[in-house]
Amino acid sequence: MAAPNAYGEHLPAVPGWLNKGDNAWQLTAATLVGLQSMPGLVILYASIVKKKWAVNSAFMALYAFAAVLICWVLLCYRMAFGDELLPFWGKGAPALGQKFLINQAKVPESRHRYKDGKIESDTVEPLYPMASLVYFQFTFAAITLILLAGSVLGRMNIKAWMAFVPLWLIFSYTVGAFSLWGGGFLYHWGVIDYSGGYVIHLSSGIAGLTAAYWVGPRLKSDRERFPPNNVLLMLAGAGLLWMGWSGFNGGAPYAANVAASIAVLNTNICAATSLLVWTCLDVIFFGKPSVIGAVQGMMTGLVCITPGAGLVQSWAAIVMGILSGSIPWVSMMVIHKKSSLLQKVDDTLGVFHTHAVAGLLGGLLTGLLAEPALCRNILPVTNTRGAFYGGGGGVQFLKQLVAAAFVIGWNLVSTTLILLFIRLFIPLRMPDEQLMIGDDAVHGEEAYALWGDGEKYDPTRHGAWHDSDDIAASPYVNGARGVTINL
Repeated sequence: MAAPNAYGEHLPAVPGWLNKGDNAWQLTAATLVGLQSMPGLVILYASIVKKKWAVNSAFMALYAFAAVLICWVLLCYRMAFGDELLPFWGKGAPALGQKFLINQAKVPESRHRYKDGKIESDTVEPLYPMASLVYFQFTFAAITLILLAGSVLGRMNIKAWMAFVPLWLIFSYTVGAFSLWGGGFLYHWGVIDYSGGYVIHLSSGIAGLTAAYWVGPRLKSDRERFPPNNVLLMLAGAGLLWMGWSGFNGGAPYAANVAASIAVLNTNICAATSLLVWTCLDVIFFGKPSVIGAVQGMMTGLVCITPGAGLVQSWAAIVMGILSGSIPWVSMMVIHKKSSLLQKVDDTLGVFHTHAVAGLLGGLLTGLLAEPALCRNILPVTNTRGAFYGGGGGVQFLKQLVAAAFVIGWNLVSTTLILLFIRLFIPLRMPDEQLMIGDDAVHGEEAYALWGDGEKYDPTRHGAWHDSDDIAASPYVNGARGVTINL
C-alpha cells in the first residue's frame, strides 16, 4: 500500500529521511524553550526586582537572548556539537551555510564504542534538518546566560555584561555542552544529563555565584529592601517558564517518542510537588504562604527533574519533587543565613540555591533513580541504571558526582578568568551614583509612566511636550506616590 502523500518523499523540500512529526515537535519544543526566555524570564526579571531596576533587569535578559543567537550560529554551535577538538571541546565553525543546515541533523562525535572498538550505539542522527537542531540547542544556551544574570541584577555594569555574554558562552557553556551532550569524555563515560541539570542549571548557578562575588554587592539599601514591583506580572513570567519546560525536557530526546511523553509528565509532576512542599514549609515556619516562595519551589522542581526527566518513573518524580521543595528551601532559608561566605556574596535572586543546589540534587538523584528500561530508550551506554536498581548502578552515582565536580570546577575557574579579563577594560559594577538612581541613570528610561516614590513632577527633567509656563499649579504638592509591596 502506497504511503499517504503527507508522508511521501517530495524532493527537495521533503527528503526521504525527514520525519515531519519529529521536525514539527522539535521546532515546537524549541519555540517553547525560547518563550521561557523571551518573554518569560524578561517579564519575570522585570517584575521580581525593585521598580528602579525593572528596565535594566529586563534588558540584560533581552540582550543575552539576541547576543547568544549570533555567537551560536557564527561559532559556538559546532564548538558544542561539532567535530572533536579536545575531549571536552568541539571545533568552532559557522553554522550558516545552506549545505550544512538542510542536511540531516547529526551529532558527529556521539557514536559510542565498546572497549574493543565495536559500535555500542550509533551516531545520533535525528530525522529532521540540522537547522532545527541548531535552533533548538540555541534556546538552551540562551536561557543559561539569562539564568546566570539573575545573580548579578541590580548592580552589574551593562557594558561589562555585554562583553561577558559572548565570552562565557564560548569558554564555559560550550565546554559543558560538548563534554556531556556533544560526544565529549563525560558523554562516552556514561554520565547522565538528560536535558541540562548540569550543562544548564549547575553551570548557571555556580557561574552566577562566582560572578556575584567578583562584581560585588548591591547598595546596602537595595540588599535590605528589594520588593518586587509587580507580583502578578511575576506570576505571568513564572507561568511561561513552567509551561515552556515541556519543550525543555520534551524536546531532549530529539524525537516525538515515548521518552518525550514520559519527560513532559514527570516535569509537571515534579514541579507541582516541589511548589506544594515549599509552600507548606513557608506556612509551617513563617505562618503564611508566599507567592515568591511558591515560584521558587516551582523553579527548583523544574530544575531537579531536568537531569532525569525521561529516565525516572513518575513515582520517582514525586520523590524528587519532595526533595527539591525541601533541600533548596533549607539551603536558602537556613544555611544561607548562617554561612558567612554566602552572606558576603550578593546573589540577587538566589540562583545558587534554585539552580546549582537543585541541579546538583537532580543529577545525583538521577544516579539513584534512573530506571533501566527507560535508560535503554535513549542513552548511548547500554545497561545504564540508577543505584536503586542494583546491577552496578552504584557506579552511575559516582559518575554523576565526578561530572558535577568537573562542571563546578570549570565554571568557577572560567567565570573568574573571564571577569578578571573584562575588569581590565570595563568596571564590573556600576558606580554608586547610578546605583542610587537605577534605570533612569543607566538607560534613560523608566518602567512605568507614573510619578513614583513621592517625587514631584518636574517637566524640565521629564521632557514635557508643552511649554512649562502653561502648566497650572497642582494642588497635590507631593505628587502621586508609587505603591510599595510589603512581603
